Amino acid sequence: MTTTSGLGREQPPKVTLSDVARAAGVSVATASKALNKRTHVKEATRLRVEAAAAALDFTPNFFARALNSSRTNTIGMVTSDLDNRFVLPILLGAEDAFGSGSLSVLLADARDDVLREQLHIETLMSRKVDGLLIVGRTTNPRPPASVFADVPVVYVYAPSTDDSHMSVTPDNVLAGRLAVRHLLDSGRRRIALVNGEASYAAAQDRAAGVTAELADHGLELVGGHSLFGQWGEAWGRDCGRLLATGDSGIDAVIGGSDHIARGVLDSLRDLGKRVPDDIAVIGFDNWDILVQESRPPLTSIDMNLQHLGRVAAQRLVDAIAGTVQPGRSYEPVHVVARQSA
Repeated sequence: MTTTSGLGREQPPKVTLSDVARAAGVSVATASKALNKRTHVKEATRLRVEAAAAALDFTPNFFARALNSSRTNTIGMVTSDLDNRFVLPILLGAEDAFGSGSLSVLLADARDDVLREQLHIETLMSRKVDGLLIVGRTTNPRPPASVFADVPVVYVYAPSTDDSHMSVTPDNVLAGRLAVRHLLDSGRRRIALVNGEASYAAAQDRAAGVTAELADHGLELVGGHSLFGQWGEAWGRDCGRLLATGDSGIDAVIGGSDHIARGVLDSLRDLGKRVPDDIAVIGFDNWDILVQESRPPLTSIDMNLQHLGRVAAQRLVDAIAGTVQPGRSYEPVHVVARQSA
């Protein structure tokens, strides 16, 4: 039997799974198992079914396959804040990794709202996703999400407070150490740290790395401690002015973020200080719109966010396949050197 389109042209009948099974001489159930790569199907039978499907130009229906398979090849990604500049590169890295495995991705933005996040998770679970990536807006550890099913979950950027879960986050302690090493390699010894808000794990971890690396070389921060404040250029300008006009004799400033470091650069330039000849400056995050347009261009620690997304995606794919790696994974970061240090 044939059907006709609105233009009056006859269309060939759609090939069904039953047609493939008949051509291969097997049952519909066996044909389904063979095409879905299920076990308990002989290799010779699978090859015969695949050959029949190819000869008939059979295109499997996605939803029918989903009903006959324990997997849908679909991943759910929930972010706390899609507008956050740290989130997008993570999502791009994860999507790259998923794309290489022909997985579909469903993205939901919780807008930093716990209830909205839970509703999104429940909706994704109802669509039978094979796994979930939950991406935070800061590196502060977060309570685990309520996932009422045996579905793998990987927390990205903001790790879960439960270390039996899988979490992937940047190594901010290493970031602090690398900033100091870079400055020490250029002969700096009088180093100050103008940091962000003390309530942020990133600020605390970076400060821990800075002080530990200095201690390893018998040194300490100018003033003896980190200067915690706001994540902004104004805070950097205020501290830069204070440090450069004091009696500390500083020869380098680490900004807790690129914004802070740019504020420091502004003050040093206003005071006639030469960067990096008189005082070197380094920041964190390597946000291109800030570091490349700074005067001079800013040396910064890149947090490898796309790499972070790819690692998290691979962890999730491995977990779906049965290989679970619980605990927090602290991923490497690196220095991007420019003219400021």
